[in-house]
Amino acid sequence: MNSKPRSTSAPRRVLAVSSPGGHFTQLQLLSRAWDDCEVAYACVGGELAPLVGAARYYSIPEASRSRPWLLLASAWRTLLILLRERPDIVVTTGAAPGLVAVALGRLLGARTAWIDSVANVERLSLSGRLAGRVAHLWVTQWEHLSQPSGPRCAGGVL
Repeated sequence: MNSKPRSTSAPRRVLAVSSPGGHFTQLQLLSRAWDDCEVAYACVGGELAPLVGAARYYSIPEASRSRPWLLLASAWRTLLILLRERPDIVVTTGAAPGLVAVALGRLLGARTAWIDSVANVERLSLSGRLAGRVAHLWVTQWEHLSQPSGPRCAGGVL
């Protein structure tokens, strides 16, 4: 994906992806991790745009188990965003649109990180379980859900 060598002084490009609600809140709490990066957000719905400050914001369609036909529209929009942004890193707190972004981002050469939502206390979400197959970094926020084969627990966001 990143065919041109990037200057060592150029900031890393991050695409931060989430669904609304708690997923977006957790993503925002992680945002200090990419303070020195060039960041763009891709989130479900346009109402979150004012919350990302000067960062670029893209609205993506919702996709879920209950509306799987929307997965194609979400995947297409996400692919266009990835091709436009050319991120070095794709990070998400879920849900299905984040999984799509991680899978496509990895195919295009980006490093990827899945941080499963803190709400998934009893078991990983379906998207979270699938993310283990494609994400470079696969994290849960609950120690009892970590496994030697992944995900690993790196503490909680909240």
